[in-house]
Amino acid sequence: MKCFYAPESEGHDPQFRLTHGTVVRNAERAERAMLLLEGLGRLGLGTESPPEAPRTALEAVHTPEFLHFLETGWDAWQELPNAGPEVVANVFPRGPVSTYPESIVARAGWHMSDTSAPIGPKSWLATRRAADCAVAAAEAVMAGDLAAYALCRPPGHHTTADVAGGHCLMNVTAIAAQHLLGAHSHVAVLDIDVHHGNGTQAIFYDRADVLMVSVHAETHDYYPFYTGYAHETGNGAGQGFNLNLPLPRSTTTPGWLAALDHGIERIKAYAPGALVVSLGLDAHENDPLDGMKVSFDGFAEAGRRIAEAGLPTVIVQEGGYLSPDLATSLASFLGGFLGKDPRAA
Repeated sequence: MKCFYAPESEGHDPQFRLTHGTVVRNAERAERAMLLLEGLGRLGLGTESPPEAPRTALEAVHTPEFLHFLETGWDAWQELPNAGPEVVANVFPRGPVSTYPESIVARAGWHMSDTSAPIGPKSWLATRRAADCAVAAAEAVMAGDLAAYALCRPPGHHTTADVAGGHCLMNVTAIAAQHLLGAHSHVAVLDIDVHHGNGTQAIFYDRADVLMVSVHAETHDYYPFYTGYAHETGNGAGQGFNLNLPLPRSTTTPGWLAALDHGIERIKAYAPGALVVSLGLDAHENDPLDGMKVSFDGFAEAGRRIAEAGLPTVIVQEGGYLSPDLATSLASFLGGFLGKDPRAA
């Protein structure tokens, strides 16, 4: 299986995060990539650097204003008096808003839903190269590979067409799915991150050519809070093509796998030309974000069941945070998908 990784993504190493009114160290750190690379190594999988994807692949998902903000926002921010080292929004539009602002302070609030995805001097290059990885993995599958993996950071599934948040910048999962539509009439996304893929849902919510299935922790008291409920099933042409499977945070491996089976059956009925797995590993029982209680064996079984669906599959890395278990979680999932035992590697 081809695996894509761009070392330039390590330049994005956000510091700021606001949690319950306290400024803390951001959870989406560059060290995550080292742990994920270790997980690939346990399976004997190397990585290759992706070519630069055409900008049209990004523009097919994101608005020009949003891409311009990501690309130039940090430079504009540094021109402010007493500017901090990262772009962190401190004002957000609410209610009826119709005028796109000129001020970088206002544009930050327009394009950022929260304070967990600050933009530093190398964030644009990092998210650009993460998108390159997602497109390269999609291209590999479009060329005939049964599966490919994109080690993307920063992740993407909380970002809409024009608003970033939740540690995410460009929506790499949506970019991969949209790119696959160049070869298939319809594709599916299976998001197994412990957090609801609200950005991916928003991008495809009115469409029937992308089925979105998300297995995640209930959001009434967990990020992203405002979406992820079972009654959200799509809108207009997309009605019936969005399936949310929220679970209590106490859920252990059997319950999680049962929900996954439900999602896979819906995908098989949809019969897509290809599948994108939005691979969060933060449902693991030892993940520091304390979302659910899935075991390593649960991830291995999830990989096996997704592979058994028999679809050309692009696996895009999303969440999973700093713990020595992150490497094992990735090796377990990909080992199950590939029919390998990471413990024997």
